[in-house]
Parts: sequence; structure tokens; C-alpha cells
Amino acid sequence: MSQLDLSDRVAVVTGAGNGLGRSHALALAARGASVVVNDLGGGIDGSGSSAGPAQSVVAEIEAAGGRAVAEGSSVATPEGARAIVQAALDAFGRVDIVINNAGVLRDKSVLKLTEQDWDVVVDVHLKGTFLVSQAAFGHMKEQGYGRLVHTTSAAGLFGNFGQSNYSAAKMGIVGLSRTLSVEGAKAGILSNVVAPVAKTRLVGDLLGPLADALVPEQVTALVTLLASKACPSSGEVYSIIGGRYARVFTAVTQGWFAGAGAVPEPEDLLAHFDEIRLQDGYLVPAQAMEEIAAVAPRLLGAGA
Repeated sequence: MSQLDLSDRVAVVTGAGNGLGRSHALALAARGASVVVNDLGGGIDGSGSSAGPAQSVVAEIEAAGGRAVAEGSSVATPEGARAIVQAALDAFGRVDIVINNAGVLRDKSVLKLTEQDWDVVVDVHLKGTFLVSQAAFGHMKEQGYGRLVHTTSAAGLFGNFGQSNYSAAKMGIVGLSRTLSVEGAKAGILSNVVAPVAKTRLVGDLLGPLADALVPEQVTALVTLLASKACPSSGEVYSIIGGRYARVFTAVTQGWFAGAGAVPEPEDLLAHFDEIRLQDGYLVPAQAMEEIAAVAPRLLGAGA
């Protein structure tokens, strides 16, 4: 049997009524997973709600012979997150996979951004990813198995004009996933992040002539792998743009060492700034302590 057979797995997919989430839910179900199709059914700015989108995807899955239930709670509240996971437990008895995909946009330049614009976007993306993951984490730990797949964005990783709220939330998801991967390692819980560029309603017409080459199913292929028993990584981030798949990582340079206990002057730092920024020989720590361990020999006088 293929390692990517999901017939014994139960998956929760948030924001699954349209676009990427719909694509993920259909693909997981096609490989045998039982799926909770969560979607609030609101607009791209987070306003309104409708049961229609989630129910429509469930109907598609069932018409193809799969198993699914619709769930309409908001990911942005503890009660909503618990209800989403409870729907999986009630309908299918367990939860093995969480795909955090729900998202909204309220794009404005930083001087025009209101506190409400900030809160709505951060609550859905970052807080929602945390809450749904937290609600499922304990169940995954008890069963000794889990797969968490979260959604970041190039805007979070690299910045984008007019998206300070969205960018902050999306980069926060990367840090969250790194810690979930550390905390879940002994329990067989893997946590990874995808950074997709695809033609969806959130993107609208921004992709221009590239849009037809950037279909959601390209993203779903990697999401399905990361959601499976065969998942080969944890704590990592992957960019998907069309048919190009690539790892994105945070690294630290070798830097300049002022000396154990030394307190350099700002002028000293300026003089060595090129050395501080030099990318040769960079380190990609798997967790925070690995960076400290790499510098420790210098601090203890065992290295230059």
C-alpha cells in the first residue's frame, strides 16, 4: 500500500470552502481521509458567514465516494477552534491531520491601517492557526501521531507593501510551527509550513498573466505529502510557485566575534558590519539552542 494512502486518517482543513482549502480537502478525501471541511463562509475581509461553501465541498467529496462533514465555526476563538476539532472526534473518532488554511485580507498601508484591521487579520491567521493546532495537539499526543500543515506567505517571509498586518501574522505562523515541531517531536507530531502562490479569490487579479499557471492543485500536492505518514521533514517552510518547489529557511551568519564578555563600541560594529552581514558559512539552526551551542566554543575560548 502506498505511504500516501490516507484511508485510516482524519483530517481537519480550515478555510476549505474555496480555493486552496477546497483543493486540499478534495485531495485528502480522494486518498481516503475522512475530512472536516471547515469554513465560516464569509467574505475575503472576514465579514459575513454562510454554510454554503463548506456544504458544497462536502457534497463534492461524498459524490466521489468520500467521507466528510461540514463545520462552520470561526478559527479565531477558542470555542470555535475546539468545536472544529470536536467535529472530527464526533464524526470520525480521532484527528490525525490539521491543515491551517483559513485566511482573510484587509490590505492598507501602515499609516492607514486601523487597530480593527490589524486584529481581524492577526486573529484569523496567527491566533486561528494557534488555537486549532492547540485544540488538536493533545489528541495527537495521546495517539502518538499527528501532522500539522500551516500556511504562510511570501508577504510574511519577505514583506509586501500594504500588508503589515498580514505579513506579521504570516511570519508569526513560521515561528509557531517551529516550536510545535520541537514540542511534538517525541509524540510523532510533525509541523511544517507552506508558502503558496496560487490563483485564489484572496489573490484576485494580482497575478495577471501568470494566474493560469498557478493552480491550487500544485500547492495541494505538497500539502498532501506533508500531511501523510511519509512526510520527510518537520519545522520547515516550503515555497510553491507554479511547478517550482523550494525550501525557505532562516539562517544565521558566522558573524564577527568581539571577544568573550566584550562590549564593543558602535564604531567597532560599524567597522565590522560587512563581516557581520557576510553570508558565507551560514548556519540553519533546527531550534534556538543550536545557535547558542554553535557560539558557545567562542565564548569559552575554544574557538576563534
